[in-house]
Amino acid sequence: MSEERQDGNNAGTQPGENDPISIKVVASTGEEVYFKIKRNTKLKKLQGAYAAKVGKDANNFRFLYDGNRIQDDDTPATLDMENDDTIDVMVEQVGGGLVNSASARCPCCHAMAG
Repeated sequence: MSEERQDGNNAGTQPGENDPISIKVVASTGEEVYFKIKRNTKLKKLQGAYAAKVGKDANNFRFLYDGNRIQDDDTPATLDMENDDTIDVMVEQVGGGLVNSASARCPCCHAMAG
């Protein structure tokens, strides 16, 4: 009888392999949105749900877990995520590179800089 309990479902002691976990998504503004997601569900689904909740396209955001960008095929299981972990979300930015000051022009009068 005790073997059956050890091999059976130990409800409340340890989460199952695909039990849902709570994930907190935090925007750079500090806004927090909570999701419950199964450990084997692709995080791309969570990204789409977050984008829909804030009324934007998912491609406008970059999602990071422990400082690393989340890929479309990542799941909570593949990233070793635990209950109540946090995903950071940043707005996608294009550009931001350095400008060569020798060829830069003033935006108001178009004079050469330098």
